[in-house]
Amino acid sequence: MSDASTASFGPATIAYFSMEVGVDAGIPTYSGGLGILAGDTLRASADLGIPVVGMTLLYRKGYFRQHLDEHGNQSESPVEWSPEEVLESVEPRARVTIEGRTVHIRGWRYNVRGFGGHIVPVYFLDTSLAENSEWDRTLTDHLYGGDNHYRLCQEVVLGIGGIAMLRSMGHKEIQSHHMNEGHSALLTLALIEEYTHKTGAAPTEAQKDEIRRHCVFTTHTPVPAGHDQFPLDLARRVLGEERVDTLLLTECCMGETLNMTYLALCLSRYVNGVAMRHGQISRDMFPSYPINSITNGVHAGSWIAEPFQRLYDKYIPEWHTDNLYLRYAIGIPLDEIRHAHSEAKRALLDEVRLRSGVELDPQVMTLGFARRASTYKRADLLLSDLDHLRRIARQVGPLQIIYAGKAHPRDEGGKALIRRVFEAIAAVRDEVPVVYLEDYDMVLGHRICSGVDIWVNTPHKPQEASGTSGMKAALNGVPSLSVLDGWWIEGHLEGVTGWSIGDSWQLASDSAAEAASLHRKLEYLVLPTFYTRPVAFLEMMRSAIAINGPFFNAQRMVSQYAKNAYGMAIQSRALT
Repeated sequence: MSDASTASFGPATIAYFSMEVGVDAGIPTYSGGLGILAGDTLRASADLGIPVVGMTLLYRKGYFRQHLDEHGNQSESPVEWSPEEVLESVEPRARVTIEGRTVHIRGWRYNVRGFGGHIVPVYFLDTSLAENSEWDRTLTDHLYGGDNHYRLCQEVVLGIGGIAMLRSMGHKEIQSHHMNEGHSALLTLALIEEYTHKTGAAPTEAQKDEIRRHCVFTTHTPVPAGHDQFPLDLARRVLGEERVDTLLLTECCMGETLNMTYLALCLSRYVNGVAMRHGQISRDMFPSYPINSITNGVHAGSWIAEPFQRLYDKYIPEWHTDNLYLRYAIGIPLDEIRHAHSEAKRALLDEVRLRSGVELDPQVMTLGFARRASTYKRADLLLSDLDHLRRIARQVGPLQIIYAGKAHPRDEGGKALIRRVFEAIAAVRDEVPVVYLEDYDMVLGHRICSGVDIWVNTPHKPQEASGTSGMKAALNGVPSLSVLDGWWIEGHLEGVTGWSIGDSWQLASDSAAEAASLHRKLEYLVLPTFYTRPVAFLEMMRSAIAINGPFFNAQRMVSQYAKNAYGMAIQSRALT
């Protein structure tokens, strides 16, 4: 890579808005994949020297700490953290109007430093100020907390307040406002008011086109119910009659509903889904809009375990600045792959012992499943036929399983899913050791993705927009055993980068058939390869790195955004 690849391209011209951002384990402002992806996007932007500024909310009480009792019942408590210990308070303030009240906002800055020294500033918006009312101070307390009223007020702070903070901070040359999901779509309303110079005015078609020229939208949700929607009477209460009239005149509402996805679609010049399949689903959901696909990627420097980082430094030192060089992992000696993985696995099993007291065997095939505990992810599919699982362990080879994942505090289905996993754990503990680790976070995710032998993913098709955990595993030489949905449709090569659960990504999920496929693959392919053909298994590990690593990384993803969404000549300058 040339020196230009990590040089700054000048003042920030791209503003990246996301309801959650995971940039540091000590900043608990993320719940799962969306926030981790945002953090990876900003880290890769810093590595490539792309002029981005990030915008999100602070969440003084974090997402939550998860507590699990012996039966898998989840309880929650606030996260205790001090923003002033990890963030820098910035002097300029901003303000928004909510229900006719002025709500004051301050910003906290975190500097994401790239591999070559370029800095991407990320601003965390905070309403906990003495000049605000007691209730308004809570608006930046909880991620995805409260009811529709609370959520809409938060989205005013993020979208409208985020634009105001950009202006206060002197970021006046923003060419692209990138909305990572629809939560920040009200930034388009702030832009309308800037272009029309008043509240309650309908923008002309020329003004709407100009706003579109400066807006980019990434949708992550393949299910209609997952898109933020607010009744117009609530919107009138929060935003005011004039602002809602502007939205109505802009033709960005659906009936009596303010749909944040529809608002972002209406006023963006570039829209994308986060995988090939998700782009297709999004075009079916919103046929009036041209929707592209940019498949997600993960930040290699953040998710590759230290033993593999040392290994790549030895054989392919260019991988840091250009992840395409991971293709040359195909030349790394298999014995060194084995040694690196063994070290990562020992680190994981040490972490399991520290967190749970459970001693797992480093010689035993270890499966990993660590995802947000949501019903569509079907964490219990692997444990749906315990008799078959016992028979596999007795007749083919021993196996052990590591689970982790939080359920949203109001997601009773997700909480019930955790309890079912615990019931299965109790039923098979004498023959198949299974451990469920509580309080899943970035640190634990890093350990599990890099230390298990097989990554398992069982989403209900086609509800996995992309998924990124399996990408992190692949960067560490961990093959996947996964349902053909999301990124795995593109990353799967049967028997080369892993195995599929089921045979087609085009058919809707059949849980019974997929459970049978999962157990058959374990019995006849996965465990026999691991125990009786260890060289073939190592070759698969190496192929997962060399085939999936060069593509499913955030450098490639951000370069595609820069070229196709932002209209910047970054790719040719950065990846030379």
